[in-house]
Amino acid sequence: MDGKKLFGLFWATCKLSACTFGGGYVMIPLMRRRFVNELGWLEDNEMLDLTAIAQSAPGALAVNASILVGYRVAGTPGALCCAVGAVLPPLVIISLISLVYAAFRSNVYVDRAMRGVIAGVAAVVCDAALSMGAELLQKRGIW
Repeated sequence: MDGKKLFGLFWATCKLSACTFGGGYVMIPLMRRRFVNELGWLEDNEMLDLTAIAQSAPGALAVNASILVGYRVAGTPGALCCAVGAVLPPLVIISLISLVYAAFRSNVYVDRAMRGVIAGVAAVVCDAALSMGAELLQKRGIW
């Protein structure tokens, strides 16, 4: 397997995972943009199918989708690279935050910022549902 492609899978999922608030429903449209639109490693209908499978599997949607995308693009090594890329940033971030949790939790500015992030996450989830749903209806029809 091409090491450059494996690193590309790892790095893409690592960046997405590190910069995404809101879990898998926010990460899926970003993965779609990266792997379908920018890199062309997947077709749009493949991404829709992988998303459906990831939602039906137990576990975190972002990790499931990353594993499926990695497997589809580069087999088992790709799945492992994407899994590590999806899990590593939250693990590091949560570990660091846990060290100073008490100070952050009582800070009014952090509380307000997190409320703002929640509003942004809701907008991204709605956008993803509408855009993917519209494409699905266009390609496959209502039934």
